[in-house]
Amino acid sequence: MATKSVEERPAPARPEDQKYGFGQLLVYGTQHILTMYGGVIAPPLIVGGAAGLSAGDMALLVTAGLFISGLATLLQTLGLGRFGSRLPIVQGISFASVSTMVAIAQHGGVRPVFGAIIVAGLIGLVLSSFFAQLVRLFPAVVTGTIITVIGLSLMPVAFSWAMGNDAKAPGYGSVSNIAFAGLTLLIILVISRVFQGPISRLSILIGLVVGTLIAALVGKADFSKVGETKIFALPPILHFGTPTFQAGAIVSMTIVVLVIMTETTADILAIGEIVGTPVDAKRVADGLRADMVSTTVAPVFGSFPCSAFAQNVGLVALTGIKSRFAVAAGGGVLLVLGLLPVVGAVVAAIPYPVLGGAGIVLFGSVAASGIRTLSRVDYHDNLNMVIVSVAIAVGIIPIAAPTFWDAFPTWFSVIMHSGISATAVVAVVLNLLFNEVRAGNRPGASVFAAAESEYDELGDTLDDELRGEKRPVPNSRRKPAAES
Repeated sequence: MATKSVEERPAPARPEDQKYGFGQLLVYGTQHILTMYGGVIAPPLIVGGAAGLSAGDMALLVTAGLFISGLATLLQTLGLGRFGSRLPIVQGISFASVSTMVAIAQHGGVRPVFGAIIVAGLIGLVLSSFFAQLVRLFPAVVTGTIITVIGLSLMPVAFSWAMGNDAKAPGYGSVSNIAFAGLTLLIILVISRVFQGPISRLSILIGLVVGTLIAALVGKADFSKVGETKIFALPPILHFGTPTFQAGAIVSMTIVVLVIMTETTADILAIGEIVGTPVDAKRVADGLRADMVSTTVAPVFGSFPCSAFAQNVGLVALTGIKSRFAVAAGGGVLLVLGLLPVVGAVVAAIPYPVLGGAGIVLFGSVAASGIRTLSRVDYHDNLNMVIVSVAIAVGIIPIAAPTFWDAFPTWFSVIMHSGISATAVVAVVLNLLFNEVRAGNRPGASVFAAAESEYDELGDTLDDELRGEKRPVPNSRRKPAAES
């Protein structure tokens, strides 16, 4: 029996519960994994190198990362009791923890890293319900700002991929690397413009496949390692020995876990906004529990903290595929990749410049989703414009000036070096001070609100003129109703 088309299936009560045929689920899920695969394998390679591990042990770190990411994604999307947000969220190894893990690994290897992750993960698990109560502190002015900064924060990753990803490698930043990124971007844009329906939704996957094939034809994709890789391998338990527990490492990792929880909360709210489904405190708490239990279990298999992957939030926004089951299929693909290193080696052969071309569209769409949310915020007679401007400015400091916070205490710099968590903290605090605390608030007191109103007036006027309509009377020339 032929699989029913998307149009033939009845619309579910919730957008994220949309179901597809097995073939569609597999394709959509694979697209998600191809999007974030490089992000999953990078942290194990970086931390393993800092710990001085052999190539074989680093390969085990990568395999374990894929395996745990798959399990975590399945738990997050399908849910099990009070664990899992049941939203289309891909889980993977968190970049936010890399710098802290490197600092610990350089002095004691990976065993204290794993011990610190276990304790910090348990602390995060206990705090999940409390963290979820913060949802009411994330109105549109806060979530829109955070989503925008998520996209902006990811753009350097896309540009680094486009240049070749490794600054020490020959050809980094070469015209040929950037040309492949541009070619992949062009393929995605052409497919999005020319085709409609399922083909258009698969533009990212098609762009990655075609870009890789072209790169292979001209010798820019290396598949030589595929034949040297084992076909099947189970992730070993405690391969690196029993975790050790050091107070300093635990404190540092706990701070990192709080940052990860902040980012995951922001991603859950972001995906709820994009999908168009209600996200309350209970749902956020369930998502955080899945996040933290995956983080706690990860060291047993030789892996690191898990978090929601923001780039896949962008893919949901770009493709319009809101089904959590499609993302769950991607989790299944990740799980298989963790058990079949040879398949993972094939996917790993996708050149970084090709990934970079796709990343420009994906990460840019995250920022665009945030801007769309901000467009619905009321800026009249309030300080919402100040909240947005300051929070975004603080959020891009790690991009514009990476060493800006280096002289500050470690706990503080760990938080502020993450543009996403820094934006969340600033936006929430300013929203509390300016919107929740009513004392001293006066209508029309903000020059920023007035400036915004004039800008809207001009924009409306230009739009009316372009449509050939009569120019409206500016608000500043109208008399208030009380004076009429």
